Amino acid sequence: MSKAFTRESNGEPEDGEDLRLPELPAGARNYMTPGGYARLRAELQHLQTVERPEITRVVAWAASNGDRSENGDYLYGKRRLREIDRRIRHLIKRLDTADVVDPESRDTDQIFFGASVELADRDGQTRTIAIVGIDEVDPARGYVSWLAPIARALLKHREGDTVRVPTPAGIEEYEVLSVRYVRLATDQAPSSTAAGGATTAASAAAALPASPSAV
Repeated sequence: MSKAFTRESNGEPEDGEDLRLPELPAGARNYMTPGGYARLRAELQHLQTVERPEITRVVAWAASNGDRSENGDYLYGKRRLREIDRRIRHLIKRLDTADVVDPESRDTDQIFFGASVELADRDGQTRTIAIVGIDEVDPARGYVSWLAPIARALLKHREGDTVRVPTPAGIEEYEVLSVRYVRLATDQAPSSTAAGGATTAASAAAALPASPSAV
């Protein structure tokens, strides 16, 4: 094994300790749109063929420069390699278990995975959300995980229905104004940071039991 991959005792966290990635609840399907699948696959290919080889070269060069304990390039490179490897494992797992559903292929007036839903609250304020996969959450675009409470409450409802959604502040009621199935921008990176996106997705799935089918 290359010395560049030998763990040094430098007080850094073990692999997996410093970043928690969102996990699906046991028994839940890994629904994903075609755009989200393509984006994750492109990220995996970039990490494997571009970024990881580049960082590996930097680590090998830095390791040849002497004392590693005070070698910033070496320490950063080792830490970055662990982050990349962790992300690669996560992406492989997600892609291998993906259940890809194309919203544009839908022909229903009910709310399922991939639906774009316009809602109105009791005060008449409107908002539009789209129900997406756990790795496609993007609050800035109104994309919510199909495991989120609001998405679970909306499943199988139709235009004109009133839906009760549990929130930290209590039960909120929304009227479904419209249900559409259109192309979503899930092929684009979420507006939030990678860490923030992971936190959002993790929160959406936390403590939820296996859910009935969203498709």
